Amino acid sequence: MEALQMAEGSILLWIQEFLRTDWLTPGMLTITKLGSMGFIWVVLSLVFLCFKKTRWAGAAGLLAVFFSLVFNNYFLKNLFERIRPYEVIDGLTLLVHRASDFSFPSGHAGTSFAAATAFCWMLRGRFRWLPYVLAFLIAFSRLYVGIHYPTDVLCGMLTGSLCGIAAGMLIHKVQSKWETLRGR
Repeated sequence: MEALQMAEGSILLWIQEFLRTDWLTPGMLTITKLGSMGFIWVVLSLVFLCFKKTRWAGAAGLLAVFFSLVFNNYFLKNLFERIRPYEVIDGLTLLVHRASDFSFPSGHAGTSFAAATAFCWMLRGRFRWLPYVLAFLIAFSRLYVGIHYPTDVLCGMLTGSLCGIAAGMLIHKVQSKWETLRGR
């Protein structure tokens, strides 16, 4: 386990050394803030709820964010109690405020992939994959700012995707029953 933590520390220090730039940092800080408490995903879900064509996707997005919040932030973080990387990696500079919770898994990555997966599950058309672009940016921003290990982010992406699939399946089932009751 110590070897993995050292390898992850090396990755974070490499990102800090070679990818952090004066012109990129403001954008990464903005992107990471969009993922705070699932903010952008809740807003997108609420916007989707306003339109008949995307209403069910909005419901699935909200449910997915809720599932991810409960599973990742309240269950897994407290189960694993992983210390944040800036607490143990010498030379790692944190670009955001210190977190009050544990590191594993990344809640930002979890909610981002939960919502993106739920949207993709419920929407049709070639642009349904677009939320994944933002989800990937938010997930990467957590490494960029130095608040998560790579495995925190990867696990958040995985568990978030599973939460998104569960929410999409559940809302799709409700949608089917609703449409059957309405005679469609």
